[in-house]
Amino acid sequence: MAYTNQYINPLIVQRADPYIYKHTDGYYYFTASVPAYNLIEIRRAKTLAGLAHAAPRTVWRKHENGPMSQLIWAPEIHYIDGKWFIYFAAAETTALDENGMFQHRMFCIECDEENPMASEDNWIERGQVKTNMDTFSLDATCFEANGKLYYVWAQKDKAIRGNSNLYIAEMENPWTLKTDPVMLSKPEYSWEVKGFWVNEGPAIIHRNGRYFLTYSASATDENYAMGMLTVNDDVDLLDASNWSKSKEPVFKSDLATHQYGPGHNSFTVAEDGKTDIMVYHCRDYTEIKGDPLYDPNRHTKVQAFTWNDDGTPHFGKPVPYNYE
Repeated sequence: MAYTNQYINPLIVQRADPYIYKHTDGYYYFTASVPAYNLIEIRRAKTLAGLAHAAPRTVWRKHENGPMSQLIWAPEIHYIDGKWFIYFAAAETTALDENGMFQHRMFCIECDEENPMASEDNWIERGQVKTNMDTFSLDATCFEANGKLYYVWAQKDKAIRGNSNLYIAEMENPWTLKTDPVMLSKPEYSWEVKGFWVNEGPAIIHRNGRYFLTYSASATDENYAMGMLTVNDDVDLLDASNWSKSKEPVFKSDLATHQYGPGHNSFTVAEDGKTDIMVYHCRDYTEIKGDPLYDPNRHTKVQAFTWNDDGTPHFGKPVPYNYE
């Protein structure tokens, strides 16, 4: 069965920063930023296509005030040691600081029920995931390697130009870091600094003896594009020198098919259990009024990708919309 063009795209409209996790119960679990940035919802289906029509269930709502009261961004759902965890970013205010930055920090909620969608009451707050810098931070993901749990995220270092760099640390538990953060990447190439100097939205896939860490760079308009870091799976993942960074984007806008700003991706696997699937958001126009952040039309898309002879992923181009 050919998977490349089998899916309807966009799969889910007005859902940015999409994350899809295929669980052992046979369901795909989906979460993403909602346009109002005011809650976290989950939907599930037995097929990827089924997610388009699955009823979302709200599992957490923003607070009335305080650090988790504004701009709820980029939730990711993970299953770790028999429990569900959702990482997300939130802010105390929508105002920008003196450097023109949002004021997000990273948070974690937990559910020990078999069905994470059963009720809002089943989720408890584990609070802020703290690093050694009290600065703008967001887009956390995690992965297990060699019996250890690792956390990867984006954060501002006041000593480095730009909005955010990428960091990794080992975790003590799913909401507490065990080691000091190690910077893996910062905006430096011309395609990473268009509009804003940004490295964010990390995602991890493990294949062919290596970990591939994709991320997104530049402003969230048509300049948004994906880069990639690579490391062998038998070395110290907390040694930044073991990671290599691609000099060119690995996935970017395709003007010919009007696919603009693809990024903030995640990975899952197709219904056959073999075909690798990339999940990402994208727009089909460039004329955005005001701040691109508040334009709701970043839609969730899914597409299969293949592997090059050297064992690296080949993402190709964003597939065109085909829902008409």
